[in-house]
Amino acid sequence: MSASIAATEEKQSSGASSNDIADDIASAIAARKLPPGTKLREEALSRLYHVSRTKIRAALLILSKDKLIQIVPDKGAFVSQPSEKESRDIFAARRIIEGALAREFVAKATPADYHKLEKHLEAERRSLEGDHKVRSQLLGDFHVVLAEIVGNEVIREMLHELVARSSLITMLYQSDRDAACSANEHAEFIAAARSGDADLAARVMLEHLTHVEAALRFDSGTQHEKDLVSALLK
Repeated sequence: MSASIAATEEKQSSGASSNDIADDIASAIAARKLPPGTKLREEALSRLYHVSRTKIRAALLILSKDKLIQIVPDKGAFVSQPSEKESRDIFAARRIIEGALAREFVAKATPADYHKLEKHLEAERRSLEGDHKVRSQLLGDFHVVLAEIVGNEVIREMLHELVARSSLITMLYQSDRDAACSANEHAEFIAAARSGDADLAARVMLEHLTHVEAALRFDSGTQHEKDLVSALLK
């Protein structure tokens, strides 16, 4: 595309920014209007948002950096589709890390730390009826907050990456009912940790992660590509 053509496209663009478009598509993915594997066609998006394809490409790049989509050279952009094996491996790694993390938390947490967790739990519960993406992020961030309180920066960085990948997985494959159960189990963990029983806290954490993994519904064989415009306008 020549510079003049690109400039003309930009002049024809609507007021929607690339960030706005990325947020809108992210919300559609979180609400499961765009199932894993759906192809995001630049031309369809350009018509839908009345913007240039240059602006659409910028929005897709934002989504790619957030791991919500995958951009495949010469094929296009697709809603991320974490495999079942990848998902199982991530939760196995989290159990190894977070069992020990729970014990460390019990040993180090102060009353102020428990108050911080309680406030986070309140935000989780408020999010259950709202945006799926926000809900998944808050449920995942609970675990990162634990690592921050413990104060091990290496574990925090490792867990941040694992939780980010887990949040995408739960956003795509977890039901609303199971999300509510996750919030309840976070409350159970806080209660167990407050008791001072490190073994109990670790057991509750491991059971929680096992429950989340067991509740994932991949059903990849039943997924069908949806018309992009219809999905976003639904």
